[in-house]
Amino acid sequence: MRHQNVLVLGGTGFLGRSVVDRLVADGRRVRVATRRLIQARELAVLPTIEIVEADIHDPATLDRLLAGCDAVINLVGILHDPGTQYPYGRWFCAVHVELPRRIAAACKARGIERLLHVSALGADGNGPSAYLRSKGDGEDIVRSAGPAGTTILRPSVVFGDGDRFLNRFAHLAACLPVLLLGRPNARLQPVWVEDVAATIGNALDEPATFGRTYELCGPTVYPLRRLVQFAARASGHPRPVIGLPDSLAYLLADALELLPGEPPLTRDNLDSLSVDNIASTQPYRPAPELGIRPAPMEPEAALYLAGLHPRTRMDGFRAQARRG
Repeated sequence: MRHQNVLVLGGTGFLGRSVVDRLVADGRRVRVATRRLIQARELAVLPTIEIVEADIHDPATLDRLLAGCDAVINLVGILHDPGTQYPYGRWFCAVHVELPRRIAAACKARGIERLLHVSALGADGNGPSAYLRSKGDGEDIVRSAGPAGTTILRPSVVFGDGDRFLNRFAHLAACLPVLLLGRPNARLQPVWVEDVAATIGNALDEPATFGRTYELCGPTVYPLRRLVQFAARASGHPRPVIGLPDSLAYLLADALELLPGEPPLTRDNLDSLSVDNIASTQPYRPAPELGIRPAPMEPEAALYLAGLHPRTRMDGFRAQARRG
């Protein structure tokens, strides 16, 4: 069965823009829900897209969004929660646990059998961080309460033009003479945003993926220190990287959490880095039904960190819209 009418939740985010671009390129009709229309202005020029301003946490609104759809893709996630209670704070609970619960229930009520839920590598209800625990509990809810045609995807840290990972280190390197790093030996296996989007597009109509959970990783495992060094060097700002012992790293994170805005490091981030963020089987080989061959990080990331990234397909759509 081809799923032609797709609701994408989280479609205006970093990963969401690539996923929507992929679905539109495949000729599907895509409905994107957003809290504010201005957040979707980059998507507005794409053909076969409908943008709806909506509060997806309201059950009645969520039900209306699902009307006429035959598939749902949930990409909604946050990285920080100021709450400190166990097992996680109010924000993580609302976004990673209660929202998946409402999505699963709404799909069942509407008779929608296809749901793709993007979680996180290392998600575990008993994990070391509030982030991983909330992601793990959300997964458990989707598995138990979601439709039979549910697929869970667990990407490692996602890199790509506009990411909040490598770009953050590059920005810090441009501002600071030395980079202080907690958990410098933590291992990660970054995956390209376009590979994650391609996986979602390929899996959408693939029955072999129904009821399955997949890890999504790149081909190479890196210590965090090496990733930071690469981001600084590729952006033209090579800097010494000094690894901090845990005691100092947590003191630094505690101080950064007091700053306004989104902190560059939190204590919960350090808790997450206490376990390696890599595929459970090495070398990593994606399941054949996903139809991808993961791209290496360095060639792609070096381009956008240096400001040399080629125009994407979405840029082409925008240019055509302006000419029209």
